[in-house]
Amino acid sequence: MEIQTVGKQITALRREKGAKQEELARYVGVSTQAVSKWENGGLPDTELLPRIADFFSVSIDTLFERESPDNGNLRDALIKRIQETPRQEKFRRVFNFCWDMERAMMPHGHFIDTCSIEEYEKEIGNLGANHYSAILQNEGFTHMSIGSRLQYFLIVPEPKDTDTALFNDIDYPSLFRDLSDKAVFDACVLLHSRDYKKAFTPDLLIQKLGIDREKATEILALLTKYHMLHTSQIEINDELKTVYNFNPTPAFFALLIFAREIIDRPNTFSYFCSNRSKPYFN
Repeated sequence: MEIQTVGKQITALRREKGAKQEELARYVGVSTQAVSKWENGGLPDTELLPRIADFFSVSIDTLFERESPDNGNLRDALIKRIQETPRQEKFRRVFNFCWDMERAMMPHGHFIDTCSIEEYEKEIGNLGANHYSAILQNEGFTHMSIGSRLQYFLIVPEPKDTDTALFNDIDYPSLFRDLSDKAVFDACVLLHSRDYKKAFTPDLLIQKLGIDREKATEILALLTKYHMLHTSQIEINDELKTVYNFNPTPAFFALLIFAREIIDRPNTFSYFCSNRSKPYFN
């Protein structure tokens, strides 16, 4: 194993983490110049290797590329890498992997650079707008949002039958009609904005939305139909009262993401490739 391997790994891991040389130096207890020396071909002292590995949440073997996916099972290596990541950093690391996969899927010639998502964010940070990436092919499509407003990654392999996947026995017009009622929409936003463990009565909607009891009852019935609510009973002053419990769903959040992109169509792309020649619905 070449000594330079460790330096290259430290550089790659630091960029992936979005950390500066100063941060690594401070964590390990060495000078910034020492980190720079490692990344330019030097070898850290043996006793520092565990501390360096801890900083990146990897094993020492990884620093020497002994667990390189090229020499083993890529899936197992990826799973292990994510499992070893602290919970508070896990989503960030997975999003970094998504960014890498998005760029790797680009046809030859479209792949521009190897910067981490953090480095890219710093480049676009002063622009104030979200950037996007998309790959539209007959085998499926991806859509990725990068930037300060919102981040997500969507990948959709081409379904065998879009009627079965999307349309059979699903009444989309009723859902869109119900959500087009501002009071219903506002109720969904309100309930997704509060502690879902706290039960409530129709009075919550009456007070917060400025609607009457009849409208509040109508909204509660609609949300119950969509399995967003369930009821329970509590005893107050020797009298049983019905209260509502909310079942939050990330699907509503996702619905708003893509509804916004229909209304405010993305126009700033870091990567874009469209070789798709077939319709989206078959």
